[in-house]
Amino acid sequence: MSEVVLSERLQERIKTLISRYPEGKQKSALITILHEVQNENDDYLTTDLMDKIAEILSIKPIEVYEVATFYSMYNHKPVGKYMLEFCRTSCCATRKAEDMMEYTCQKLGVKEGEVTPDGLFSVRGVECLGACGYAPMLQLGDFYHEFLTKEKIDQLIEDCRAGKVELISKV
Repeated sequence: MSEVVLSERLQERIKTLISRYPEGKQKSALITILHEVQNENDDYLTTDLMDKIAEILSIKPIEVYEVATFYSMYNHKPVGKYMLEFCRTSCCATRKAEDMMEYTCQKLGVKEGEVTPDGLFSVRGVECLGACGYAPMLQLGDFYHEFLTKEKIDQLIEDCRAGKVELISKV
């Protein structure tokens, strides 16, 4: 394992998260810690980072890997600044979400899971995002984009390139 150094701010944040749980129950902070570590490390988790989390929580590395690989919100390789996550389960599939995802990949010149050469975009299919009545849809950062059409995707990509798209809600 290469030496993983977490920022002081992140180390303090992890201590705070762990302190919310009773002694011996520090693993309860795992999901939140994974988010925090991913956010500080170019939006993806390496094996070395996951091993460091296991060390901090005094748990086995496999316990971290199991969680980090189960949920689609954790990335294991570099992703674009704008990750377009298309719902691909029943409702969206019947409303042509796969076609919208394929169109987006063609427009951006990437395959699913790849990053555009400029580092701006990634496209991937994910499991149900819980907006079945608005299919087909995708998630970009904290926001849903619903009732997708090719025109809406074109506009979204244009807005991203122009820096007009927020990724995090300001609630």
